[in-house]
Amino acid sequence: MSPILSVRDLSVTFDVRAPGAWPWTPPGKLHAVSKVSFDLASGECLGIVGESGSGKSTLARAIVGTIPSSGGNILFEGADLANMDPRQRRVHRRDVQMIFQDPLAALNPRMTVGDIIAEPLITHEPKTPRAEVKARVRTLMEKVGLLPNLVNRYPHEFSGGQCQRIGIARALILKPKLLICDEPVSALDVSVQAQVINLLMDLQRDMGLSMIFIAHDLSVVNHISDRTLVLYLGCVMETADSSILTTAPEHPYSQALIASVPIPDPVLERARPRPVLEGELPSPLNPPSGCVFRTRCPKVQLSCADKRPALTDLGNAHQVACPFHAATQLLSVQP
Repeated sequence: MSPILSVRDLSVTFDVRAPGAWPWTPPGKLHAVSKVSFDLASGECLGIVGESGSGKSTLARAIVGTIPSSGGNILFEGADLANMDPRQRRVHRRDVQMIFQDPLAALNPRMTVGDIIAEPLITHEPKTPRAEVKARVRTLMEKVGLLPNLVNRYPHEFSGGQCQRIGIARALILKPKLLICDEPVSALDVSVQAQVINLLMDLQRDMGLSMIFIAHDLSVVNHISDRTLVLYLGCVMETADSSILTTAPEHPYSQALIASVPIPDPVLERARPRPVLEGELPSPLNPPSGCVFRTRCPKVQLSCADKRPALTDLGNAHQVACPFHAATQLLSVQP
């Protein structure tokens, strides 16, 4: 069965001019995403993790189409979205929707909740009767846990968790096939995070959605995702089933990420190995040669600077971009 989304060698670069530089000075190239490849099966949830600045949100926005890609292919149901003009891509835009990180900033403060949720439907299906639009909005509000009688209120009258539910309803009004969640719970309280995560899982099951879930919290990713992809400085370090990645990560960067998640047991927390990353994240304006992680890697070799390591298939859909990988068994992340 062919994947619903297939990303091949996707790159995103930005021209950045130094402050105070002369107008004729050539701009520098910021490498936000570099030759990222992965497949997403129908009905699957792929988690994407990594430090701030690793290119997670840029990758998501390139797939949605809010920023242009610099190279590679984005095949959605066989159609290459990366190489379409805006008019051609509009046909597929309704099938790929996004939930943003800041729930309040993502909503128009001058529009009522009903108008916000209905806006995509009116844009893509302008001939839909007004009564049907209202009915679909109210039905969807109930499905995401909002009272339909709040339809005429404004975003500032809702809590952060309720605003995120509004954003989820807006993304689902067109019945998309792919939902991209860009850190949808990072701005919410822990108890509200659990509610929103469980809501997304229920909606994915009921609507048969394929989903990309971006987060910093590996325990959240392990709970909701079938597979996890680890990004560092725009490059894929490792990809595997979530249960495998959280119990037996192969890449040193993945091991450090897993070790940074606390375990709510003082004895286990003190006993487990804890690799520590030293140094700062390199600038994407001047990434290291070869393996981009080599400047912080505890297993670095002289050959790591020569060329970028390819993803090695370890079996069971487990791939790692490190020729010197050696599994270090770590305690699993508790969801």
